[in-house]
Amino acid sequence: MSLAPSVAVSRPTFNPLPLYVGLFCLLWSFAFVAGKIGVTDCPPLILLAARFSLAGILILGISALRSEKWDLSWRDTAVFALLGVANNALYLGLGYTGLQTVSAGLGGLIVSANPVFTAMLAALVLRETMTWRKVTGLMLGVAGVAFIVWHRMSVGTDDWHGILFTLASLVSIVAGTILFKVLAPKGSLWIGNGIQNIAGGLAVMPFAFTFASLSDIVPSARLAGAFAFLVLGGSILAYLLWFHLLKVCGATAASAYHFLMPPLGILFAFLVLGEHVEFRDLLGIVPVALGIYLVTRPAAAGPSA
Repeated sequence: MSLAPSVAVSRPTFNPLPLYVGLFCLLWSFAFVAGKIGVTDCPPLILLAARFSLAGILILGISALRSEKWDLSWRDTAVFALLGVANNALYLGLGYTGLQTVSAGLGGLIVSANPVFTAMLAALVLRETMTWRKVTGLMLGVAGVAFIVWHRMSVGTDDWHGILFTLASLVSIVAGTILFKVLAPKGSLWIGNGIQNIAGGLAVMPFAFTFASLSDIVPSARLAGAFAFLVLGGSILAYLLWFHLLKVCGATAASAYHFLMPPLGILFAFLVLGEHVEFRDLLGIVPVALGIYLVTRPAAAGPSA
């Protein structure tokens, strides 16, 4: 009597990437609201100097307590420090200065243009493929973002000076994204993020105490809550997720997730800050969502031989 050979049943493997993307988008978009709350009660550069310094100390302190091996070369350490200047000091320093006179929703909208410039630079510098599908998706995303920005500007509640600072912060995050892919630092992203935060704090600190004073801080429970979120959720967890996405995705696909920020940023700004939202704002979400799909959808596989 022969027995039928046993067939191993393969279980589907869990892909955590969508979870990482969703969590990153929630943390990153809410950070604009937390930042707006923070700069209301604290000078932006002092807030950032404290945020970066504490985040860096926590990360490196936890690494020391866990006896983690320092696996970064001097080159990698210098690269993470450089990224700290671009991704922390410049990007958030300029962005938070803009948030003093720009709504959290509009600030998030401007920064969400990141994928457009990143895709163009990635095609030129990193030789990433720029297909017509990606171009169409990026243009749709830009059109949706531009439509919302134009409408909100027509209301007249946002200052041009703040918009210029926010545009400069956009340039910084694009540069930081490309630098990370070009320089490709090796070793622990956790320790690298600690170095990045320490470098960002040291870069911002001289300017923070030159142009502001500790007496300008208005202590409040909302400031404490916003600061806690910015340190733990923003500087630590969100940046770890961002660098992980850059490693497992291309620079264009990873930065395209920023197109999720406009609807999320507007939603959080409405719910938490009570910022005004009109139906025309929401119309811009449609081309944005379609643009995300086109940019991030994997290319169709060719016919098998």
